[in-house]
Amino acid sequence: MAVTNTRMDSRLQLVLAVGQDEDGNMVYKTKSFNNIKVEATDEQLYQTAAALAPLQQHIMEEVARDNRSILTEE
Repeated sequence: MAVTNTRMDSRLQLVLAVGQDEDGNMVYKTKSFNNIKVEATDEQLYQTAAALAPLQQHIMEEVARDNRSILTEE
């Protein structure tokens, strides 16, 4: 049985360090950008995140890509 993976949409996520809680643990906030072209490469998304980082109020700690796909049987 062959299965086909069809990518439906993609989301760019910036993980920002917003400070520490009362126990000294880091607190993070995620800012998401939806409706990213599925054809965009990881390098393009990282460059976009790097360009957006200085515009953020908090320090960017991580860049993530969240893809949604549909699996179908052939």
